[in-house]
Amino acid sequence: MTGTRLLPGFVNSHSHAFQRALRGRAAGTDFWTWRDGMLEEADRAEPDSVRSFYVEVYREMLAAGYTAVGEFHYLGADEAFAAAKAAEEAGIAFVLLHVAYERGGLDRMRQGSVSAYLEEIEALRAAGIAVGVAPHSVRACSRAWLEEIGRYADSDGLVLHIHADEQPREIEECLAEHGCRPIELLADTGCLTRRTTIVHATHANEAELDLLAQAGSRICACPTTEMDLGDGFLPVEAVRSRGIPICIGSDSNMRIDPLEELRELEGIARRSTGRRNVVSTSELLEIGSTEGARALQLDAWPQTSVDLGHRSLAGVPAENLEAALVAGCGADVLVPVAS
Repeated sequence: MTGTRLLPGFVNSHSHAFQRALRGRAAGTDFWTWRDGMLEEADRAEPDSVRSFYVEVYREMLAAGYTAVGEFHYLGADEAFAAAKAAEEAGIAFVLLHVAYERGGLDRMRQGSVSAYLEEIEALRAAGIAVGVAPHSVRACSRAWLEEIGRYADSDGLVLHIHADEQPREIEECLAEHGCRPIELLADTGCLTRRTTIVHATHANEAELDLLAQAGSRICACPTTEMDLGDGFLPVEAVRSRGIPICIGSDSNMRIDPLEELRELEGIARRSTGRRNVVSTSELLEIGSTEGARALQLDAWPQTSVDLGHRSLAGVPAENLEAALVAGCGADVLVPVAS
């Protein structure tokens, strides 16, 4: 085969672009020691460094076939504007998932009140930036904050993204404070709707998955990061049997490769069921593109294309192109489409 073939662009529904700088360091012994190193990196960020570094990360995403990104941002309001400028400069479709941080983390991450957080959201919207609300987690936001943010998202029709059920300790702490698990708390506080995306859900139980299905919420899986941080893995078949939509994210950006995220998602399903083709090729490509766009409320986003002459596709019949793409190619087979 020669030439190129257009595909819908892949959508990166969950990115922390600054964490790209952590490749090969701050490894730690588990998620929590890795987090200590990550917070040290976060504390070095400032608007100028965010803009210059994020431009390069977003260009790398474009080269890898991601043409849209949801940036889950908790480095501060000024840095949020810098991230949006970086996306504009790079030419990637962009939604700022601006994070609410009431407690924990770093001083710079926290807003003084939930009203102060919503004022930041309003300022970003007034500047013409596409935004979603993003309580960081049930560790970082109290019940009262979750309730207020849920009401705001519902009244203004905004997407709501939140980390939940990523680590067992998070669940234990939620049970101790609230007497329920994280997704149960989100349901109780009005944060589960059709516009909600739960990031990770690697330790969600059956009852929590039922709540997601009932609400019409979706899950963003980030398999390469979940592997790297020891987060566990999404119960893919249990999620799909309930009709819960899935999208993907590069999260820590240790790897920027949508094909690898999708391949690992299917690999998890195969290893846990002992079957092949648990998620079909067409469904995987939908997860990587359209489902991500729905998670970010994107009506349109750029295409990407496949280099049909790439060595990894040598000898592949045209009718097997998509299956070969997902099964055996890296992101270097994808080529940005000139605007």
